[in-house]
Amino acid sequence: MKNYLSLIKFSHTIFALPFALIGYFLAIEYSTFSFDTILLLKVVFCMVFARNAAMAFNRYIDRDIDKANERTAEIREIPNGSIQPKSALIFVIINSVLLIATTFFINSICFYLSPVALIVVLGYSLTKRFTALCHLVLGVGLSLAPIGAYLAVTGSFAWLPLYFSFAVLFWVAGFDMIYALQDDAFDKEMGLNSIPAKIGRKATLNLSVLFHLITAGYLITAAYQSNAGILFWIGTMLFLGLLSYQHFIVKPNDLSKVNLAFFTTNGVASVVFSVFVILSFYL
Repeated sequence: MKNYLSLIKFSHTIFALPFALIGYFLAIEYSTFSFDTILLLKVVFCMVFARNAAMAFNRYIDRDIDKANERTAEIREIPNGSIQPKSALIFVIINSVLLIATTFFINSICFYLSPVALIVVLGYSLTKRFTALCHLVLGVGLSLAPIGAYLAVTGSFAWLPLYFSFAVLFWVAGFDMIYALQDDAFDKEMGLNSIPAKIGRKATLNLSVLFHLITAGYLITAAYQSNAGILFWIGTMLFLGLLSYQHFIVKPNDLSKVNLAFFTTNGVASVVFSVFVILSFYL
């Protein structure tokens, strides 16, 4: 169990799950639907199953690349032999089936769209082989969280959750580019595509800043469109402050704080933001 939790980096669920909760409570707040504990659990299960499948597939499809990379060869489970490739693939299939099965018990639109969601979240793992836009594809995958949760409640699309989805897209793409700085030389050597490998560290960090400014624009738009209260605005400012912080601690010539920026800062930002936004609906 420990190996599989490490395989899928279960702790990284903290990035998208809070935004799924925002999507759920957003739907409750701005529609005629009432709180449903069972439905909320189904939404959480969908998030977990989708992410399990995506991460395990990434580790399965990248197993030879991870083995060749000095940074990952010893710490990732398939290259170091703690999980066999076949077992990881079976894990992907089980979680994919569980995701589709769970959406069947939510509503028809979530069920019909579940294969599309799987194509996006699984397909990301292949994109680094042919496009440096792989970071945006990852962002698209995680951006499904708020709109997916909203659809689970209402069964229909709306603009308000889409603002959050677009914010997640550029937020994730921005911090994933920062994380990818660690492998820029390796990606070049292996002929893999990433923004750092294509445009260099300084330009990557500048582009990440731009993406996070776009994130700020979408979150501020969401706040205005929802007639947000003070807690919503406080949460937004804290989130944007933490996003800004990571750009001060990572430098082109000093990547020692990349993990702090990638996991700790963004994880805290996501949780804090979701708590303030959800509380704003009730206080």
